[in-house]
Amino acid sequence: MTTIPATTTGRIDPLSVTTGFERDRDEFTRGARAIVVYPDLGGSSRDAEARLEETTGLAEAIGVLVVDRVALRIRTPRAATLLGSGQIEELATRARMEEAGLIVVDGSLTPIQQRNLETALEAKVIDRTGLILEIFGERAATAEGRLQVELAHLDYQSGRLVRSWTHLERQRGGFGFLGGPGETQIEADRRLIRDRMARLRRELDQVTRTRGLHRERRQRAPWPVIALVGYTNAGKSTLFNRLTGAHVMAEDLLFATLDPTLRQVSLPGIDKAILSDTVGFVSELPTQLVAAFKATLEEVVSADLLIHVRDVAHPDSAAQKADVEGVLADVGVTETTPVIEAWNKLDLLDGDARDDLLAEAARRDDVVPLSALTGEGVDALVRHIGDLLTQGHVRYTLALEAADGAAAAWLHAHGEVLDSHVEDDRVVYEVRMSPADHERFLTRGE
Repeated sequence: MTTIPATTTGRIDPLSVTTGFERDRDEFTRGARAIVVYPDLGGSSRDAEARLEETTGLAEAIGVLVVDRVALRIRTPRAATLLGSGQIEELATRARMEEAGLIVVDGSLTPIQQRNLETALEAKVIDRTGLILEIFGERAATAEGRLQVELAHLDYQSGRLVRSWTHLERQRGGFGFLGGPGETQIEADRRLIRDRMARLRRELDQVTRTRGLHRERRQRAPWPVIALVGYTNAGKSTLFNRLTGAHVMAEDLLFATLDPTLRQVSLPGIDKAILSDTVGFVSELPTQLVAAFKATLEEVVSADLLIHVRDVAHPDSAAQKADVEGVLADVGVTETTPVIEAWNKLDLLDGDARDDLLAEAARRDDVVPLSALTGEGVDALVRHIGDLLTQGHVRYTLALEAADGAAAAWLHAHGEVLDSHVEDDRVVYEVRMSPADHERFLTRGE
């Protein structure tokens, strides 16, 4: 009887749903020699070399050893194999010469194409979606993250039970007095996967409700929420650590951050705000992951301000920006949410490239050039965030009893105290705050 393993505290292994999955997963191990293939169908905003570079980084992020990479121009995609026969022969030769047992295709493959390519190349084949899911499966650290990744992985694998695992062809007899023709092993596996996915969705629904309650409590409090968003490896976690003094994992590594992290920060005119570090985006992010991580990404949707961290030293920075904006639109972020672009990695630019970038940034009021690594420009970003969040604040003059320390603390926590002086045994404060906070202050004791 095929069983579905329960979620463990270690790495999620959705591929172990069946013994065929287990055997398949064993072939995909750290240190595997791989060839990265970019099937160039035309129409991409990135050039072939940039795509190969990114996919190589994705593969290396989980310990795969990329020994060769090649772009193949495809004029007419083949329904059975995607690639032409000559291209398959060339790729098979490369795989034999490099002793590569893994072919990473930077594109989407149908289950039939994946199976046929594995047969023709005599090597394991994984497409871009499968590769990203592998990375997420390895990086998910929290219970919520593991649930989300497992759900996405099972959704992806549910359509791929047509692969060449012979045990899936076995016929199962009926049980007890029911008799009947029974069901094939592949049908049983699909049913088990559906049942498992249904349970995961129920668990994630509970997570969504809990996260929603936390979000409602934050929204009732007068603390603005700021979310860092951006392409993977753009430097979000480095900037997060710089702004908060936290020690979130920040490495030159794709998808170093999966689970959202929230910290309190102080800003000019705002004693307390919540800063959120979120998962990085990538081009052609699998739809399964966008759906599975919806609860996490809702933190972005409900934010008062988005900081779009961009790697301006990357040659595909403009295309990466378009990819991020596409994902934000998919998850429901509207144009009414204010956005500041943090043009990061300024330290990697010099000469004319740096001067041109700074000149362009100076012409825009929604851009702050900076280096999260060195700290250059970070103070300017903090001031810009404070200015944006305090727009519409009004200067008020408020007189308090000298002994009313609680009221004074409230003013410091919810507004910007510009001045204070003693007048007739009372303390007079000049405070800039939002009209809503001023109204709350006047009615706080009612």
